[in-house]
This record gives sequence, structure tokens and C-alpha cells, in this order.
Amino acid sequence: MKVLYNYCLLILVIGVFYSCAPRKNLVYFQGIEKHGFNELKDYSPILKPDDRLSISVSSIDYEATKPFNLPVAAFSGNQLTTTSTPQLQTYLIGKDGMIDFPKLGMLKLSGLTRLECVNLIEKKLEKYLQEPQVVMKLLNFSVSVLGEVSSPGIKSVTRERYTILDAIAAAKDLTVYGKRKNILVVRETEEGLTYNRIDLTSAEVFNSPVYYLQQNDVVYVEPNKPRINSSTNSSTNGIIISSVSLLLTIISITLR
Repeated sequence: MKVLYNYCLLILVIGVFYSCAPRKNLVYFQGIEKHGFNELKDYSPILKPDDRLSISVSSIDYEATKPFNLPVAAFSGNQLTTTSTPQLQTYLIGKDGMIDFPKLGMLKLSGLTRLECVNLIEKKLEKYLQEPQVVMKLLNFSVSVLGEVSSPGIKSVTRERYTILDAIAAAKDLTVYGKRKNILVVRETEEGLTYNRIDLTSAEVFNSPVYYLQQNDVVYVEPNKPRINSSTNSSTNGIIISSVSLLLTIISITLR
């Protein structure tokens, strides 16, 4: 009887330790002390078709900028009106990568960074304006975080510099069941979809080509084996653990 008791206790202990994740699978940036300083990479997002932009133009001569800052049309009741002051213009990049900008015509912006687009438009505006200045914002920068995180969903981004760590922080970190060594980042490019893996437990994460995220990136955190096993055998495991606990209690009472 005592042998059976010890056997059941061993099974219970093994089950508890099996459900615990080793430290090497949970701790981020292991070995970072050996890496020193890394050179910062360009984090500017590349504009793509279906991106929506706000663009405003200013110059020394305010009146001369009006053709480039058309008033935003709005409805008041049944009447079509315009605002009294120029508003930020919005432009949708078409499938061909182009926008139709006042007076300048069709401009190819897809494949460029925001700063490159600003320089391009300012250069073309020099024909019409003195010292033109362009302010451009990307309005649809968001990333999707899915899988084993505490708060999955679409995360809106209000700045250009946005890293994989920012996305994970916005999702309130991985759960203990998330695979930190095999995070998938899916990215849309002009050539098609790309797939990259990131290991958060390694300091090499900072050298990853997808460390800085782009608009519409998808971050997926895969569940580990304990999570998969628990989802497929949760009821069976619960019955087994309950039965073993009950059996241990009975044996303990019998041996007194």
C-alpha cells in the first residue's frame, strides 16, 4: 500500500513540474550583456497601396497655398458646405501606388517613406510656392496582435517608431503559455506577403529585420505544448488529477 502511495505521489509531482515552463523559455533578451550597443536601423514605415494620408501645405505666401489645401466638404442638414479654414487633406494611395494631388497631378508615393514623400512634394511645389513646407501623416498605422497574449486585437499606432516590443506591451505581454522563441510576423510588401520569426528570449531580437513594425503587420504568438495539451485534454487531465488526489487521500487515511 505504501508503494502505491509513493507511486501516486510521484505522478502528481511530475504533473506539476511538467506544467511549469523552464526559465530559459520565459526570460527575455538572454545574453544581452555580450551584445553591447547595436546601431539603430531606419524605422520609417514604407507607404503602401490603401494607406490613407493627411497632407497640408504651407508657405511664406498664405494665399498661394490655398489651391493645395482645398476646403473639406461637409454636409449641414441637406446643404453641402465647406469649412472656413483649410483642413488637413486626406489622400488614399491607390492600387497603382499613386495619389491625385491638387495641381501636381498623379504622384507615385508607394514604396517611399513619409520623409521621402515630403521631399518629393516640396520639390514639385517649388515651381508654385516660395519655401514650401509639407506636413504629412500616416492615418491608418495599426498592427494586429494575435494568439497567446493577454489582450489580443488591433493596436492603433500614433508614431512612426513602433517595435515588436511596443506591440507586445500594447497587448499586455505574452501569457505563460506563449512561445517566446517562435513569434511570427506577417508583413505585406509590394512583392507579396513575407513571414519572419522572432525569438524574444535572445538578444538577437534587436537585429531582426522586423524589429521595427510596419503598418498592417500581424504578430502571432503560438501556444506552447502545455497550452495545446490542456485545450485538447483539459477535462481528462482534470479527472486524472482529481482521481489521483482522492486516491492519495484514501491511502493516507488507510495508512494511519
